[in-house]
Amino acid sequence: METLYTFGLLAITSFFTLINPLGSMPIYMSMTQTLDSKARKRIAKKSVLVAFITILAFAFSGQLLFKFFGISINSLRIVGGVIFFLMGQDMLQARLGHFKHDNKDATIDAYVNDISITPLAIPMICGPGAITNAIILMEDATTVAHKVVLILSIALIMAVTYIILISSSKISQKLGETGNKVLMRLMGLIVMVIAVEFFFSGLKPIVAEMIK
Repeated sequence: METLYTFGLLAITSFFTLINPLGSMPIYMSMTQTLDSKARKRIAKKSVLVAFITILAFAFSGQLLFKFFGISINSLRIVGGVIFFLMGQDMLQARLGHFKHDNKDATIDAYVNDISITPLAIPMICGPGAITNAIILMEDATTVAHKVVLILSIALIMAVTYIILISSSKISQKLGETGNKVLMRLMGLIVMVIAVEFFFSGLKPIVAEMIK
C-alpha cells in the first residue's frame, strides 16, 4: 500500500509540474477572449479530453510508436518549440484570439475545434515532458494496481486543469479588452522564452549525437 501511495504521489506531482495548468491559463485566456463562456468551456473540455487520451495512448504504446516511426522525444521538443515561438509572436502583437467570420456559428465551431487540439491540447497541455513522463512511469508500473493508480493520477490532473481553465474566463472578463491585450503581450514574451528553451533542449542532444 505504501508503494502504491508513493507511486501515486510521484505521478500526481510530476504530471502537475510538467503539464503546468497555471501556465496554460494565460494562453487559454488570450486565445478565447473573443468567445462567449459556452464556447470557452467547450474548448477547455475538448482540449483536456484530447490531452488525456493522447497521454494515455503514449503511456501504453509510446515506445513502440517512437521506435516504429524513428521519432525521438528531442524531435518532439524541437517541433513544440517552433509552435510555441510562432504562437508567442502572435501574442506579442496581440493578434491571437481574433478572427473574422461570415457565418458566425460555423466559423466559431471551426475555431474551437482548431485551437482545442493545437496548440492547447498538444503541445500546451500534453507536451514532450508529459509524454515522456507517461512512458517512463508506465514502464515503472509493474502491477495492474500501479497502472490503475497512474491512470487515475493523470485523470485527476486533467480535472484540475479543466477547472483552472474554465475559472480563467472570469479573470478574462474582469480584465477587459485592454487588460487582456497587456496580458497577452506579456505572456507572448514568456511563451517565446519557453519556446527557445524547448527548442534547444531538444537540439542539444541531437547535435551532441551527431558530433559523436
